[in-house]
Amino acid sequence: MTAPQHYITTTIPYVNARPHLGFALELVQADVLARHRRHRGDQVRFLSGTDDNSLKNVLAAEAEGIDVQTLVDRNAEAFAALREPLALSFDDFIRTSRDPRHRIGVERLWRQCATAGDLYRKHYEGLYCVGCEQFYTPADLVDGRCTEHGTEPQLVAEENWFFRLSRYADTLHDLISSGTLRIEPAARRNEVLALINSGLHDFSISRSHTRARGWGIPVPGDASQVIYVWWDALGNYVTSLGYGDSDEAYAQWWVRSERRVHLVGKGVVRFHAVYWPAMLLSAGLPLPTDILVHDYLTVDGRKISKSSGSTVDPADLVEEFGTDAVRWWLLREVPRVGDADFTRERLIARANADLAGGLGNLVNRVVTMVHRYRNGHAPLADAPATEPLAAACRDVPGQVDAALYDFDFRRAAAAVWTIVEEANRCIDNARPWELAKAEQGGDHEAGERLDAVLATLVQACRALGDQLQPFLPDAASRIARQCTEIDGSLPPANPLFPRIAEDSA
Repeated sequence: MTAPQHYITTTIPYVNARPHLGFALELVQADVLARHRRHRGDQVRFLSGTDDNSLKNVLAAEAEGIDVQTLVDRNAEAFAALREPLALSFDDFIRTSRDPRHRIGVERLWRQCATAGDLYRKHYEGLYCVGCEQFYTPADLVDGRCTEHGTEPQLVAEENWFFRLSRYADTLHDLISSGTLRIEPAARRNEVLALINSGLHDFSISRSHTRARGWGIPVPGDASQVIYVWWDALGNYVTSLGYGDSDEAYAQWWVRSERRVHLVGKGVVRFHAVYWPAMLLSAGLPLPTDILVHDYLTVDGRKISKSSGSTVDPADLVEEFGTDAVRWWLLREVPRVGDADFTRERLIARANADLAGGLGNLVNRVVTMVHRYRNGHAPLADAPATEPLAAACRDVPGQVDAALYDFDFRRAAAAVWTIVEEANRCIDNARPWELAKAEQGGDHEAGERLDAVLATLVQACRALGDQLQPFLPDAASRIARQCTEIDGSLPPANPLFPRIAEDSA
């Protein structure tokens, strides 16, 4: 039987500036999902990339006094370079200005929708937010400002191509309300349904060549226009699979995958849950199966964003505190619903409590006891020394499966942590040092009990390493090495996580 296939994607961010921790959150979440499914034996394709064709990128290049391609190449490289510091496992990374797969795929998608009769040209006047790359009505604004960026949109009047979004309102409502197109969490699903119920309007899908400064993909057959950046960017999910000129990977990963999963921030739900599915319906293509929405990270209560200046560089953070500390904070602290406020103090506290003081201390204690009482040889036992710890090791995989299906990384990480808690409880209750002392005094039963306790603890540490693989792949590998016998003996205990000095904050 062929293993289930999962196609997992992040959004592709604008590259008007270097990456920030808010996007690192999405990258790490997608990486956990991809590693988890691989760990369960499934086939996975994990895609990330960059959105190079935005007007925001053009304006950023103008502000720096450099050409646009130079700016996007430099900043896109910083996004791609997050692979190593964040321990990411993406299989593909697409760049919309450079990848030859992309333009031909976008052009094919345009022509498919045109053939369906869903594209038309008309004059339009509206309020345009460059930050969102989107037109708004006055009713969408608060005190005349975009709610996402806090800026006043520009009044724009020009002739553009439009897409007949209104044609697909009923179909989209049925797909989403039935769960065929699954949007999590429920609050975001309800938000999208409310948007559809309020009435969907056709939207502009091109910009004049002049206003776009000539940057972007030209509209097929109309050189006076370039394709709207969101239409262009959304297409990456299929263009990266060769949709433009080769259907083999597209058929495998888009048509036949059991799950087609998009991870997105709450600010772009409209584009991914309404515009993109409607475009696919128009072109006669399959829809995503899951749209998983995360909220924002904030710094001192302000949304992390490149444009606001409220930002944290994830590469710098890893350089200072390490990959495990950064990944663990993102997974253990950020709730499924609601924004999370980042501070260095919180990252340090979590790393010291969980990694150095919890997980690292547990593995170090267990390996040290095996060396002290059994010359480094992990005993075997017919039965676990404590049923609660054995139960935790049995139950955690299912709990992690359920939590990640619900897109709840904090709950999944907490489930893994029950093994740490039960293992420490086992040590406190069994008191191996007292069993060892009794064994030395001639108590044979105490020696058997000590063997059972040590065997159970070593197995628990191995289970921890196994279940941590999607979350902390580097740490999981270190735990596996620490708990694997070489020439009949575990390696000497070696601290897995250095404690971070409090004054590092």
